[in-house]
Amino acid sequence: MAAVADRYTEITGLGADVLGISTDSIYSHKVFHEVSPSAKKVMYPLISDRTLNISRSYGVLDDKSASSYRATFIIDPNGKIKLWEVYPSTVGRNIDEIIRALKAIQYNAQSNEGTPANWQPGENGIKPDLQSAGKI
Repeated sequence: MAAVADRYTEITGLGADVLGISTDSIYSHKVFHEVSPSAKKVMYPLISDRTLNISRSYGVLDDKSASSYRATFIIDPNGKIKLWEVYPSTVGRNIDEIIRALKAIQYNAQSNEGTPANWQPGENGIKPDLQSAGKI
């Protein structure tokens, strides 16, 4: 099972940056990086949100536990959130789907076409056409 760290080079090759943010302290990040085989692969910045300001601003703060929900955001170069997924703590991310969504968002930015369900790079998009609405 691949994680973001396993696909980091592919993601940055698409022109995207990766940040990890948690409410854990920088000391927790350091220890986790030293002892966890999966964390040792992380080559992107891990940000400590001990003030909870980032988690609160993005709407992913669990006030009861003072920790953030597991979430993924894709933010365009203009700072606009294009994708926001929040996962239950018991559900892991699907990196293949995150990369597919990133490519679909980039496809839309370049072509002004949408992408249908299960779209894959190289497939046709959907032209914005009111005459075709509901027929595709």
